[in-house]
Amino acid sequence: MPPGVRRYDPDRRQRIIDAAIRVVGAKGIAGLSHRSAAAEADVPLGSTTYHFKTLDDLLVAALRQANEGFARAVADSPALADPDADLARALARLLGEFLAADRGRVELEYELYLAALRRPALRPVAAQWCEAVSAGLASRTDPVTARALVAVMDGIGLQVLLTDAAYDEAYACEVLGRVLRTTRPDPSAGPASEDRVRAEPGERRKGGAGSGSAQRRPG
Repeated sequence: MPPGVRRYDPDRRQRIIDAAIRVVGAKGIAGLSHRSAAAEADVPLGSTTYHFKTLDDLLVAALRQANEGFARAVADSPALADPDADLARALARLLGEFLAADRGRVELEYELYLAALRRPALRPVAAQWCEAVSAGLASRTDPVTARALVAVMDGIGLQVLLTDAAYDEAYACEVLGRVLRTTRPDPSAGPASEDRVRAEPGERRKGGAGSGSAQRRPG
């Protein structure tokens, strides 16, 4: 190729993202740089800085790609689309399958996800993951309950990874079921708005029949 002529390589940006994910998987966030991503992707250093001006830009792309797995699994799950299926049981099984499929990959996804604690540029992407999974539950429950279920699954998954414990599907099913039972609106009251669901715990604390079982939920 003549000097100064840039080779046409439409897949290079994607290869750099894939390489960045592999670097984080092998060395952690601290091991990722434009140089290490370029070396892993076998591209010139200038290619990484051309496609990703900053390291945060590269991490955002890597996190966005890593986040797709579980959100897609929720969206594509036949059990979650079935209105007669036990939602708690279906989610518990789906979470277990996700954690068991590739433990290293799940750990990598959480490392990128938790990097948002120190890198504000990643926070919108982390929030998008929560929104995408919640959206996948939209046909089965209300928005507040969907976010509560996502928070529970997120917490259980993180505990399994941090403690190196075996995933307990029965426990996950029980906890998710409690969230659903606590937040289930009264059918006789008609369609429940998000504001109504948010107000329920306070109303119970004022002396309603269910005051002893109210749980605090994300708002």
